[in-house]
Amino acid sequence: MQVAENWKDYEVLDTGSGEKLERWGGFVLRRPDPQIIWPLKKETELWRKVSARYHRSSSGGGQWEELVKLPEHWTIAYKELRFRIKPTSFKHTGLFPEQAANWDWMMDKIRKAGRPIRVLNLFAYTGGATMAASAAGAEVVHVDAAKGMIQWAKENAALSGLAERPIRYITDDVFKFVAREERRGSRYDAIIMDPPSYGRGPNGEMWKLENDLYRFVDSCTRILSDSPLFFLINSYTTGLSATVLTNILSLALRDRFGGTMTSDEIGLPITESGLNLPCGILGRWEA
Repeated sequence: MQVAENWKDYEVLDTGSGEKLERWGGFVLRRPDPQIIWPLKKETELWRKVSARYHRSSSGGGQWEELVKLPEHWTIAYKELRFRIKPTSFKHTGLFPEQAANWDWMMDKIRKAGRPIRVLNLFAYTGGATMAASAAGAEVVHVDAAKGMIQWAKENAALSGLAERPIRYITDDVFKFVAREERRGSRYDAIIMDPPSYGRGPNGEMWKLENDLYRFVDSCTRILSDSPLFFLINSYTTGLSATVLTNILSLALRDRFGGTMTSDEIGLPITESGLNLPCGILGRWEA
């Protein structure tokens, strides 16, 4: 497992009975997590005196119960990066801390490349990977279909002192964007993607990761430069093996570029138990 263990402003304090207790800077949040199927050994005072708790609704979604007054948003840091945190109605906070394991890896790859690197971040959300790649010196194109996420990413860039760096923000359907980039002859040295399990295209097309991921990855290889540096796929799709991502990357890239493929789980350390919390999977191709 690739464990994001270098956080100081974030911590999984404890887990059990379908919930996790997390410290986000100065606030402790209690949220459900479907991976946590083991029991909670003891509900300590820390569990009861949280800043806010997310309750699922039987009709779908849910809501936050604030036990102390939370600010509209606040900031946490990971090394030189800064992120705006805000609990949303979908349970999320605008950041997936386990991705710091990928940030460290890509920053090291970019810094050691010894040449200018152009990165494409697809399904880019609030820009954690964008900030990491930019801070390491890359030019980044950040693509997401949601205007709100694009704005959030810009705010994270400003907080991280990256507002003047060469980051291009694109609000667009990623499939249409990649197709246009191929027609335009645009090329990238690295591609990052975090595709959803399900989605709907601009003309009503249905996206299902199991059916469509290989085809999309293959189309993305056509906008890679002649000497690409890496290709990273993240996935939170339940039941998907990490080895599947290795196989897809191998079939799409190996014949043309060679390189090596790795796959793994990605997770976070749990302070109370000393265990690791699985949070998703990754597949990496690197030259």
